[in-house]
Amino acid sequence: GYGFKLKSAYRSYDTQVTTYDYWVSTENGNTKKADNYSARPGHSEHQTGYAFDIRDYNYEYEDYSKSKSFTWVSKNAHKYGFIIRFPKGKEHITGYQYEPWHYRYCGIECATYIYENDITFEEYYEYFIKFNNPKNLKS
Repeated sequence: GYGFKLKSAYRSYDTQVTTYDYWVSTENGNTKKADNYSARPGHSEHQTGYAFDIRDYNYEYEDYSKSKSFTWVSKNAHKYGFIIRFPKGKEHITGYQYEPWHYRYCGIECATYIYENDITFEEYYEYFIKFNNPKNLKS
């Protein structure tokens, strides 16, 4: 009963150039500030095909976190393998502003663990992949 749509999914390199340049221009050429809003070309999860932005049908340009669909999506996305990629209060970990509309696919097991433990993808990666993967351990 909730109406939401994908706003932006896969982006080509050229599209990411345009997106990033837009944010740089809104910050008067300050790339450090723009880096909080947009990934540089070649570094966007949108370019991998794993990420998408979502919007509520009724609130195209409003704060998505205040929409009814956000309430449902944020509580159920992990059941389908998706996470809120840049969660609120975790900006110091992710390096990006809170983006309630930006979701990333990482698989059901990963997404559920991230959701249930209120951690970021970076924290999941550090603990489970980087440090606990026997291939990465040095003797």
